[in-house]
Amino acid sequence: MRILVIYNPVAGQHDAVKSLDEALTYLRSLGHDVLLRKTLGGGDATTFTREAVAQSFDMVVAAGGDGTVGEVANGLVGSECILGVLPVGTANVWARTLGLPMWSYTRLRPPLQDAARQLMAGTVRCIDLGRCDDHYFILWSGIGFDAEVTRQVEPHREIRRSLGNITYYIAMAAMSLTLRGTRVTIVIDGQAIRERAFLIVISNVQLYGGSVMVAPQAQLDDGYLDVYVFKGSNMLDAAGQLINVFAGKHLQDPTIETYRAQSVTIRADRPLPLHIDGEPKGYTPVTISVVPKALRVMMPASASPSLFEASAPVQDALDGTRAG
Repeated sequence: MRILVIYNPVAGQHDAVKSLDEALTYLRSLGHDVLLRKTLGGGDATTFTREAVAQSFDMVVAAGGDGTVGEVANGLVGSECILGVLPVGTANVWARTLGLPMWSYTRLRPPLQDAARQLMAGTVRCIDLGRCDDHYFILWSGIGFDAEVTRQVEPHREIRRSLGNITYYIAMAAMSLTLRGTRVTIVIDGQAIRERAFLIVISNVQLYGGSVMVAPQAQLDDGYLDVYVFKGSNMLDAAGQLINVFAGKHLQDPTIETYRAQSVTIRADRPLPLHIDGEPKGYTPVTISVVPKALRVMMPASASPSLFEASAPVQDALDGTRAG
């Protein structure tokens, strides 16, 4: 196989160079032709990926965080090229979804060689993507409170690199003091609802923001996005919902409405920020839709079967040929 590894050197909190070199050595030991490219700024990963597709690479591996994974996914949409990941970022939600090993306080450096072994022993699956204007997302989109937190934290990359997810928790605590719900109109597959809400999550995966199981019923290949509307007016409403989310009881919380949708349009009484895969992407109004089976991904055996509606993979194992 011809494999392009796209490395984001500013992702995560730890130096991954040595661990990445070990992973590349392992991939090459399998007989694969492996090329490494480093990003210098936003959008590079998508550009590199599109070039790889044009040059008939078989796989593009995102060595970075979820932002890098999202950029690579945008470059692969509709192609035969396969997405892989080596977790180097801070939250690594996509890698956690796949059950890949990653850095922890019990490990001295990111275990990228172990991740590469599990990844390359996996199967190829076709999964859905979300679409927002001309951008695609593999994980989720958030509208309202979490997007505002993302917008505030995003410019402070050095602080984020030093403190990791703590940066977001600090920003969330500070902003929650002035939290107010906003009247929104949400049109779900043609049916309109009107609510006062402070957060709307439109998810393609089960995890959200790390290891929190917000969308336990979400599947990657069912042709739907899972929509969660967090209703309320103030910090007290949000606090109760947050407790239920961490306790796994939010599906029974009457102030959190859940839907499955192929298309969602959101309008608000005031413009609300939104993000896709943790990257700020403007403000409402916005329409978000699902693009079924838009991306081929490497799925290790560690991934939960609950992620899929269909049982059969596209390809049982990598054998050096392009997935059929």
